[in-house]
Amino acid sequence: MNPMPNPDKAFAEKTGHKRRVLTPEALAMMDSIARTGSFAAAAREMGKVPSALTYSVRQLEEALDVLLFDRSSRQAVLTAAGQELLLEGRRLLQEMDAVANRVRRIATGWESELTVAIDDAIARRAVFDLMEAFYQLPVDETPDAPRGPPTRLKLRVEVMAGTWEALTSGQADLAIGTSAQAPGGSVYTELLGEMEMLFCVAPHHPLAKAEEPLAASTMAEHRIITVADSARSLAPITAGVIPGQEVLTMPSMAAKLEALLRGLGCGSLPAPMVRRHVEAGRLVAKRTYVERRVFSLHYAWRNTGHPPAKALAWWLQQLKSAATRQALLQQHEGLLL
Repeated sequence: MNPMPNPDKAFAEKTGHKRRVLTPEALAMMDSIARTGSFAAAAREMGKVPSALTYSVRQLEEALDVLLFDRSSRQAVLTAAGQELLLEGRRLLQEMDAVANRVRRIATGWESELTVAIDDAIARRAVFDLMEAFYQLPVDETPDAPRGPPTRLKLRVEVMAGTWEALTSGQADLAIGTSAQAPGGSVYTELLGEMEMLFCVAPHHPLAKAEEPLAASTMAEHRIITVADSARSLAPITAGVIPGQEVLTMPSMAAKLEALLRGLGCGSLPAPMVRRHVEAGRLVAKRTYVERRVFSLHYAWRNTGHPPAKALAWWLQQLKSAATRQALLQQHEGLLL
């Protein structure tokens, strides 16, 4: 007599087969095909032959009992099921990387990666000086050992509320150039310093010869140039716009400066960023109905309940220096990215 089939065993075997096929390598392969747009390009990126990728995709499809790519298209076009696998696969790969990062941090005391978010008003040259010093740290004194920590640095530039969002959402470990109050979340903040904003126009702009201080009604008649807040989840901040005023929105402070120099509108920028242009006569600083605008900027990091690991601890130690803080606010000469 044939034994009765065991549905639990069959389910376990089917589940186990899916898990054996749905590997990190397979998920990385899906990501590579989607990014490059073809099996051939993905094969070159991964150092394999296209037939190997085709076979692996078919194995995935058979195990999951779905079609992942549209066979009627000449390019690698994902089906709806393929799109879902790609999204979930990328999330799983990120989680696996996070686990590996935590393990490495525990083992060595150095983070695998440290992300620093800086507000667009922070001087880039000073940030690059810090990164250069970080990579020169004598971590391992053994002969022929590479200099610098094993931590990978990642720099991201944000605008206004976007700087806070990068930190509180976990996308950054350190934020430089934030406002005083965090929009929720457990964070530490320290004062970076004060930054003065200058309202400027090009010499050929109508406001260049207008009587000072500029009245709100006078300013409202002219286009103002702003920088878009990079926040996506937090409420974006808009500063200096008068109701009814025409607005030209730029992607960065550097782009805003270029627009001001061309006379495309009026607007405020950090004094250290525009001072040399004012002194050279390329911009005219104007007093307005608003008294001298000075903002306090801070740096912040998350309260994880544990002491900062070595890379973050080094950056925090540098930020205690008054000279470093001043450079981050003032050293805008010659480098605007």
